[in-house]
Amino acid sequence: MANQMEHEHTREAIHERIAGGPKPSYLRDWIYGGIDGTVTTFAIVSGVVGARLSPGIILVLGGASLIADGFAMAAGNYVATRAEHEEFSLTEAVERRHIKAAPAGEREEVRQIMGGYGLTGNLLEEAVAAVTADQDQWVRIMLRDEYGLPASVRSSWRAALSTFWSFLTCGLVPLVPFVAALPHAFEISAGITGLMFVLIGALKSQWSISSWWHSGLTTLAIGGGAAIVAYLTGGWLRGLAG
Repeated sequence: MANQMEHEHTREAIHERIAGGPKPSYLRDWIYGGIDGTVTTFAIVSGVVGARLSPGIILVLGGASLIADGFAMAAGNYVATRAEHEEFSLTEAVERRHIKAAPAGEREEVRQIMGGYGLTGNLLEEAVAAVTADQDQWVRIMLRDEYGLPASVRSSWRAALSTFWSFLTCGLVPLVPFVAALPHAFEISAGITGLMFVLIGALKSQWSISSWWHSGLTTLAIGGGAAIVAYLTGGWLRGLAG
């Protein structure tokens, strides 16, 4: 699959891309929600089938899990992303205070950072002077190179919604055969769930150096392993209850 990070290198294209600033990615939020939604729902299906309980229980537990667990994951992701915003804001405030209180020391930090990029002599001093002439630029460099913070922080709401939407969308797949009351519903559910794992992995590969089939099979192995554990656990618990 084509790498989604490829882009044109004309002067106009470069200007448009750089001037727009860095764009945060919500891929990990979507992948996280999709895999967890599929694994969680199919684990419930496998556990109920392994325990030989009524198919109606699958719909009740699966539906409840889709809403409750999806919301919980989205809320957790929202809080975690808000913490990133708060860390960024606090660190930025601290760095501005340091620049005001100890400018010489902060310039020395910039000098050593620029030196780490291979600059020396007059060129190094010119770079330090250029960076420290603009406090916003100065702070951005310190946040990135001293603290390792990203150039931009993801939107808390978009991160949460990405997780919730993918959890619901992908997590619904294992329940479809039971909603439709199809014969051999569990076997069909297992097949389309496996296909969903492969598709999620294949999608992820577009932003990865891994091939689509390797990424797809890796995701399938992780999700399939969770389902097998749930199925065996359901059977074991049924044996204890019986």
